[in-house]
Amino acid sequence: MNKKLLSNTLTVVLLGSTTYLSADDGINILSDIKIKGELRPRYEIAAVSDNTLEKAQAFTNRTHLVISSKLLNVDNLVAIIGLQSVNNFGFTNYSLPATAPKKYEVINDPNAAMLSEASLEYKLGNTKAHAGRSQLNLDNQRFIGTVGWRQLERSYDTLSVTNNDIENFNIFVAYLYGYGGVGSVTTTETNSVLLHAKYKVSELLNITAYDYMLGSVSDTYGLALTGKLGKEMKLSYRGEYAQQSNPTLEYGTTNVKADAYYVNLDLATNISGFIAGLNYELLSGSDASKTTFNPKLGTNHKFNGWADVFYVGANGTPTGGLIDANLRLGYKTKGFGKLLAFYHNFTSDKKMSSATGTTNNLGSEIDIVYVNKISYVNGLTGLAKFASYSKGDVNSFANAQNDKQVAWLQVDYKF
Repeated sequence: MNKKLLSNTLTVVLLGSTTYLSADDGINILSDIKIKGELRPRYEIAAVSDNTLEKAQAFTNRTHLVISSKLLNVDNLVAIIGLQSVNNFGFTNYSLPATAPKKYEVINDPNAAMLSEASLEYKLGNTKAHAGRSQLNLDNQRFIGTVGWRQLERSYDTLSVTNNDIENFNIFVAYLYGYGGVGSVTTTETNSVLLHAKYKVSELLNITAYDYMLGSVSDTYGLALTGKLGKEMKLSYRGEYAQQSNPTLEYGTTNVKADAYYVNLDLATNISGFIAGLNYELLSGSDASKTTFNPKLGTNHKFNGWADVFYVGANGTPTGGLIDANLRLGYKTKGFGKLLAFYHNFTSDKKMSSATGTTNNLGSEIDIVYVNKISYVNGLTGLAKFASYSKGDVNSFANAQNDKQVAWLQVDYKF
C-alpha cells in the first residue's frame, strides 16, 4: 500500500470513528476514552556576536492534545489520535532555517499545526503491534528521538512490533515510512528499518544493541552498556560504540568509504541530591576516504551544548568531526527542584583550518538550567535555561565562527 494512503486511511478511520460513540446494535465503537494534553508557553532569545543578523526573540506556545480509546469493544485494541499546534501570537522577531533573506537569528519553532498521533495498537500477551503515527524515542534518543525540546515535536510513521516474552529482554522492530515535525509539518517519506534490543542482566549491567537503517541516508549499528549501583552514593555509567555506513556512497559511483564511528563514555554520581558527571563523546570526522558521523534523527539538542552550534541534524557534523568532553554539576531535591550546570570543551577529531594554519580548537560552552514544580497546581512546571558558546580557532565550520548566547523562560502544564 502507498505510504501516504496508509497514513491517510488511518487518520480517516480514527477521526471518523470519533463521530459516533456507539452503533445501533449496541456495540461501542469507542470506550474507556482517555485524554491527556500539554500547554507549554515559552520565551526564547538568541544572539550571535559579530553577526549581520539581529538578535532573535520568540514567544510561542505549544498545545498538544492526545485522545486514546478502546476500539470496537475489543480488549487491548486501542485507537490513538493527537494534534499539536505551535502559535507565536504574531510575535515574529525570529527567522526559521528556510527564511530568505534572514533578518533575525534562527529559532526553529514554526507557527504551525500537525497531526502528532494517528495510530492503532493491539497487545496480545507480551507482544504489542503498532500501525500509524506516534512520537518515538529509543534509548537515550541519540539516534532516534522526537526532539521534544523544540515546540513542534517530531512524529514518526511506523509499522512496529514490540515483544518482551523473555524476562528482562525487550525487542523492538519497526518499518519507518515517514516522519515530520520540528522545522516543518511536511512529512519526509523514507524506507527505513529500526531494530532495537535491550537485555537487563542486573542493575549493574544492561546491554543494548541496535541497527537503524535509514533508507539511503545511513546505516547506524552499535552496542551500549549501562548500569547503576549503590543506594546512598548512587553511581551510573554508559559505554557505547557505534559504526555508521552510507549506502549511497558505499555502493554508488563515488570513491568515498563510509566508515564513520561514534563513542560515548559517561560516568555520573548522585550523593544526597548532589549531582556530578563526566562525559566524553566522539563523532568521527572525514578525510579524502571517509565520511563524517551524523545522527540525523536524534534528539540532538540534548547533546553537544544547548546553543545548538553543533546540532548535527541541521548544521552537519564538522568535517573534522567533533569531540565533546564535558563536566556537569548540580543539585536536585524535592521542593528545591533541579539546578544543573555543564561545561563543554569542543575539539575536532581531525585538524581543521584556522587563521594561522590548522587546529583542533572548536570552542567551549557553559549551559545552566533550573527546573521546579510550581506549587498548588498539579502538573505545572517552571524552567529557566541559559547557554553561552565561546568560539574557538577553527574558521572552516560556519556555525562555530562566532560567540552565541541563548536563554529561555518556560512554563509547562500537563494534564
